[in-house]
Amino acid sequence: MLLFLDVDGTLLPFGASRPYPVYAPGFAPPVAAAPPLLTRIDPSLGPRLAALRCELVWATTWMDDANVCVAPWLGLPQLPLVDWPDPAEESASGSPVSGLHWKTRPLVAWAVGRPFIWVDDEIRDADRDWVSAHHPERALLRRVDHRYGITGADLDAVRAWVDANR
Repeated sequence: MLLFLDVDGTLLPFGASRPYPVYAPGFAPPVAAAPPLLTRIDPSLGPRLAALRCELVWATTWMDDANVCVAPWLGLPQLPLVDWPDPAEESASGSPVSGLHWKTRPLVAWAVGRPFIWVDDEIRDADRDWVSAHHPERALLRRVDHRYGITGADLDAVRAWVDANR
């Protein structure tokens, strides 16, 4: 089972009026040019995500920077990443669907009929409806609150869905 994972707003919270926790797991960011907000990502999420026993896949515009910066911070191995289509290719692939997130079609294509979970802060009902109509397997689209990022409740919901769908 695939778990597509976004970074901004999902692992890396932003946009709240409260101060964010800063995590310092005892080592410096993995690369000198690491984004300054990397320390907002809770490193304990890595083992919790790994414990879900899903194939983790980066579904983020961070592209390979997710493997260079985020994966080591979380104690995760290098993960596969969705290579987003060129916007011109995407627009040629079909007519736009009102309210559909630009990631939705590429994620369904990447899943190639396998069950998947998509965790992101920008998922909408249009995405759920489109996946339900165009993906032959089970899928959970879990929207997280960008102000907090993925929470224990989100992970519990994902775990329950995985357990029910194995």
